[in-house]
Parts: sequence; structure tokens; C-alpha cells
Amino acid sequence: MVELEKEVLPLPPRYRFRDLLLGDWQADDRVQVEFYVNENTFKERLKLFFIKNQRSSLRVRLFNFFLKVLSCLLYILRVLLDDPRAETEERSLIIWVNRPLPLWALQVTSLILSLWLSSFYDCLCDGNVWEQVLRIPFILEMISAVPFVITVILPSVRNLFIPVFLNCWLAKHALENMINDLHRAIQRTHSAMFNQVLILISTLVCLMFTCICGIQHLERAGNNLTLFDSLYFCVVTFSTVGFGDVTPKIWPSQLLVVIMICVALIVLPIQFEQLAFLWMERQKSGGNYSRYRAQTEKHVVLCVSCLKIDLLMDFLNEFFAHPRLQDYYVVILCPAEMDVQVRRVLHIPLWAQRVIYLQGSALKDQDLMRAKMDDAEGCFILSNRFEVDRFAADHQTILRAWAVKDFAPNCPLYVQILKPENKFHVKFADHVVCEEEFKYAMLALNCVCPATSTLITLLIHSSRGQECGANSADEWQRTYRRCSANEVHHIRLEESKFFGEYQGKSFTFASFHAHKKYGVCLIGVRRLDTANILLNPGPCHIMGASDTCFYINISKEENSAFVRDHREPMRGAGGEARGVPQTIYHGLTRLPVHSIIASMGTVAIDLQDSSDSSPEGNTLALPALADSAEERRHSIAPVLELVDGVNGATFDLLGDQSEDEGGEEGKEEGNSDQKLPWVKGYPLNSPYIGSSPALCHLLQEKMPFCCLRLDKACPHIPFEDARSYGFKNKLIIVSAESAGNGLYNFIVPLRAYYRPRKELNPIVLLLERNEHCVAGCFQP
Repeated sequence: MVELEKEVLPLPPRYRFRDLLLGDWQADDRVQVEFYVNENTFKERLKLFFIKNQRSSLRVRLFNFFLKVLSCLLYILRVLLDDPRAETEERSLIIWVNRPLPLWALQVTSLILSLWLSSFYDCLCDGNVWEQVLRIPFILEMISAVPFVITVILPSVRNLFIPVFLNCWLAKHALENMINDLHRAIQRTHSAMFNQVLILISTLVCLMFTCICGIQHLERAGNNLTLFDSLYFCVVTFSTVGFGDVTPKIWPSQLLVVIMICVALIVLPIQFEQLAFLWMERQKSGGNYSRYRAQTEKHVVLCVSCLKIDLLMDFLNEFFAHPRLQDYYVVILCPAEMDVQVRRVLHIPLWAQRVIYLQGSALKDQDLMRAKMDDAEGCFILSNRFEVDRFAADHQTILRAWAVKDFAPNCPLYVQILKPENKFHVKFADHVVCEEEFKYAMLALNCVCPATSTLITLLIHSSRGQECGANSADEWQRTYRRCSANEVHHIRLEESKFFGEYQGKSFTFASFHAHKKYGVCLIGVRRLDTANILLNPGPCHIMGASDTCFYINISKEENSAFVRDHREPMRGAGGEARGVPQTIYHGLTRLPVHSIIASMGTVAIDLQDSSDSSPEGNTLALPALADSAEERRHSIAPVLELVDGVNGATFDLLGDQSEDEGGEEGKEEGNSDQKLPWVKGYPLNSPYIGSSPALCHLLQEKMPFCCLRLDKACPHIPFEDARSYGFKNKLIIVSAESAGNGLYNFIVPLRAYYRPRKELNPIVLLLERNEHCVAGCFQP
């Protein structure tokens, strides 16, 4: 072992780390490498200026296009100045022409410059030389320019006929290259339809121009046609009309007509086929939303990954239900092709003029530009609710939201997210709706107040109450159909007939009597100096003339008719009409009347106790009738017009109500609850980033995970089932696949701080997979 170590030689000095730090390696020979050396050559500099630089290349190609067009115009000028009657032989009329000296000089100059530019570009381009020489554009350049070079050397052949009109095809080729350089220079691209239409039009012009000039020249030895006569003949021939008043006389012109017709039958169908294919693809992709419409009309953009007919109809019906949105256009941006059902719906006249479908992705700036996202009034990004992998669906939504925000930062953004833990990534959006968060919160509200989810669902969905169930034999179906048309409307109190007479009265008084008199339900108000909406502020709020009233009704007040002195049938004992109106309160006599407050984010429903302490029980019952049958009661129970002498703490919705209910018995239970290790505070561990803190009942110490399981006993709790605990309140059983983060939104509303402790229901999680629930370790 010692011998092997002796055989290992030490590293040279320049490879040791100590020498590298001390700088001894700088004395060694090193090679300096210069980059981009080839681009310093003369050829590379020319290529950089004439080809790689978009703007300079565009200028050169524009000059080349101008030379080609100039040569064609000079040819037309030569034809107009020519007099074929000066020649006597037919062959000389075809071979020789009359070309003035100034015109010849201009043609020689333009064609030699054009040939030099073409040769120069071919030399700069990398590739085989023979491939560059044998290209059709270069051959046409040689046919047009080389004879003029010969006329410079031999002045005797200066009047030789040269087919300069073939330069129209070179002008077409230069135009295509110029359009490509224009797209590169302005960093914008026209659609493929525009390019194809341009190619088709230029092809037709070149065919017509070639045929006109060829027939006119060959007929110098025949009918001596002018350019206009040749134009007339070509139009009549190519349009398949064929009047026969102008016909070619000699066989060379007749042969040219046959050749041009054959070329047109081959070239034009190919061009039209490509144009038709692009048109069909354009119809599938939806084309573009024009800039003029975007600047003169209002539109919103709907971005979805997969468009289904149910999602489309729900969005369109709810969006256009608002009267202020009737003039808006909806631009749908979807990467998938329209299915048959969506296509059929968009062909309906109701939606055909309002909805525009664009096939494209929100991740591409070009597609966002097609939808004119920067001019849109808003962008709605919806997730695919039917996606199996909900996290993958949210990831697509997040990427689309980032792309839209980066492209159009001033466009209002409305995002739908499926999983609550992904809300943090789209917090920059103006409005974010989490489906799973909303779903669990609605389930929690149903546990507190049954049918709350049905009420909220019907309020946020537009309906006229004319759906199925009108002729149903069940009373509940007819009631459900009639009441499903209720929506939330708003109006200023001073402009309202419903609530104008209650100015200066308490909110409770106005809400109760407006419902009794008009059948509308006042649920909230908003003062003029604030943007917050007060939902059921209670009797402490005094109605002002500038308050905005929010109420539930089938239609808004502006669309309602008022029938004065209308009396409904009175019903007394035994079912006979006596003096008490048959109202909706007759069907609500068995509802509990203790205070129920259900909270869900910014939505709060407060059902205050409106009963007196009568021994008949907690029911909403009509008071006893007076002797006079015509006497009408103004209220079911005493409702204060103004709060006078009432303790403000009684109406404190944010206070602890567990010590205020139930009289002495409630106080005893409240005192016993103080012995329990419960506190009011915010959960220590939030299950996902971005959740707003919620004040609720908590345990002072974290409960071990073993104590949360009901199927097994632990050293702390010996019970093995729910019955052994002896719960006084009914259980709430939640069946789920796993303890997802969305359960946080289910547990917190049921443990909200304003709920009395004696009314808290035990929550049992029935999970398929045994997972640890963080939110339940601090909940009582």
C-alpha cells in the first residue's frame, strides 16, 4: 500500500487549487478565442444587410419589385408608340418592332439592374449554383435582360422584339418575397387567407397580362389588334362567353390562346383549391374579431379548454339576462373544434349575431390578438368541470390566466378554479370563484338552515318561472316552479313604491311590512357613502332616502303593476272567508324561530326571532282575530318602527349569543361551557394558501389524531363508536373519498364563533382513505 502511494505523482502546479487561487496559472500560455469571426467577412456583411436585416431587405425587394413593374409599363408604352403599318412583311412584323432610342435606354437600364440584383441575391444565398441558375425566375430574367445586353453590343438589332411582358411573373415573385419581409419587419403576420388571395389575384393578373401582350404582338401580322381589343378578347374568352366578334387570325396567336387556356385550366384550379381549403379551415377556426368592431362595440372573451353545450347555454343565458349586457358580443376562444351541438346552437338567429367562435389557445399571443383581448370589457376563464384530474384542469386555467394578464393587464379577469389550494396562483384576478370551496360552504349552510343551497341557487340563476311543473299534481312542484323566478333586484328608496313609505323606519319594520303589503322580501341595503352591502342589518338601521334597497321578487319594481283596493279572500276558522288574508305565513307555521345565522364568505343570511314568548311554542302563528271581520292586522308580532330604549347589545350580530338565549337554563349551560377548554380565535394551521381567516370555536390544545378516530379506542378516549359519546345534538356525517382541503370550508361555518355552543352538531368524516385532517385537530 505504501509502494502504491509512492508511485502516485503530484499534480502539476497549474492544476492545483492553491495555485489557482494565488494566480500562478496566469503565466501559462493561453489561446484567445474570438467569436463571430465569419460574420466580419465582406460576404457575411452583405448577407446581413440584404437578407438578414428585415428593414433593409424589405427596401431592396421593394426596389426590385418597382423595377419589374417599370419594365412592364415601358413595354406598354412601346406598344402604344409602335406603328405596325410601317412594315410590309408579316415575319418582320413579329420579329422587329419600332423602339425609340430614349425608351430603349430606359428598358436597358431597368432590366440590367434587375438582372444584377437577381444574380447578386443568388450569389449571397447558400446552396448549389446550378439550382440557383436553373430556377424559373432566373431563366425569365435571362430571357428579358440578356437580349438587351446584346443590343448594347450590336446596335443593329436594337429593334429586335423581346418578351419583356414576362417580367410580370417576376414582379409576382418579388411581391411574395416583399410580403414575407414585411411580416418580419412589422412583427405581425396576416392570415394565410390573405396571402392565398393575394397569390390568386396576382396569378390571374399575370395570366391576363401575358395573354393580352402575346396576342397583341402576334396579331400585328394579322388583325392588328390594339391592347384594348386584346383585353376584350381575353376577358370574353376566359369568362367562357365567346361572342366571336374578335378572333385571332394567324396560327401563332391561335396557338398562344390554346396554350394560355391549358395553363389557366391547370394553374387556376390549384389556386382555387388551396383557397377553398383555407376558407374551410378559417370557418373552423372562426377567423378574427375585427379591430373596428372591437373599438366601436363592446365584447367579452370566454376562454375554455373544452366547450360543452350545457356550459355554453348556462353562460349565455346568465350573461345576457342582465339588461345592460344586451349590446355586448361574446367571443369564445377554445382550442377544440366546435362539435355538432354547439354549431347548431350558434346558428340560431338569437345567438348568431351575438356569439363569435374562434378556435385558438389563450396561451398564444396571436390568438389573443385575434380575439382583441386588449380591447375586451372582460375575460372569463372557466375550468373543465368534467375533467377527471381536477388539478390538471386548474393548471391549465392558471396558465391561461397568466397569459391573458400578461397580454392585456387592464382587462378585467374572472377566473373559475376547481380546487381551493390553487386560488393563490390567480389572486391577481379581479374575481375568483372556487367551485369546491363554494360547494362545501353550501353543504355547511344546508346543515345550519335546510334548503339554503336551493334558495341561493335559484336566486343566482335566471328563470321566468315558466319551466316544467305547471300542470303537476304535487303542490310543492307548482310552488317550486312559481318561486324559482325570484331574483335579487335593487332600487333607491326615494324612487321606490315598495319601500318609499318606510323612510325613517327601521329596517326590520320596512322588511316585514313590505313583504306583507307587496309580497317582496327586503334583504339588505347600501348607504350612499359606502360600497358595502348590509345584509339584514336589523332594527338598528334606519332607512334613508338615499339608501339602495336590495330585495327578492319575481320581477323588478319597474316591471310591476300595482292594483289598488285589491282584497284577497279571507279565511277564518273552518276554512270560511272571514277577515284574515291567506298569506304565505300560513304555510310556515312550523318553522323554528330561534336565531339562525349562516355565513359563507361575504354572504350572510340572518333570520331573526320574530315570535313572542307565548306558551304555544316556537311557531310563526297569526295572532287572535278581533271581533270585526274586516279588521286587518299590521303584523304577526310587534315590529318596532324605531329602536327606542333597546339595548344595542341585543342586536349585536357579532357578539356571542350562547349566553343570551334560553333564560336561566341557558346561563347555566353557558357557565358550564366556560369550563370546557374552548376559545374563540382563528385556526392556527390553514389547509391551503390564500384562505381568509375565519373566527370560530377552537380547542385550546391540539387534539391528538388518535382521538379523532371513532373506530378505534385510544389511551385518551376509550370510546369506539359515536353512540358511546352520548352526543345531545344530531350528527352531521360527511362521506368523501379523502380529507381534501375543501373540507375546511365545510367545517369552519359549522364552528363559526356566532353559533351558540349548545347548538353545535358533531361532525363525522366517513373517508375511504385514512388521511390526517389538519382542520379537525383544533375544532371542538
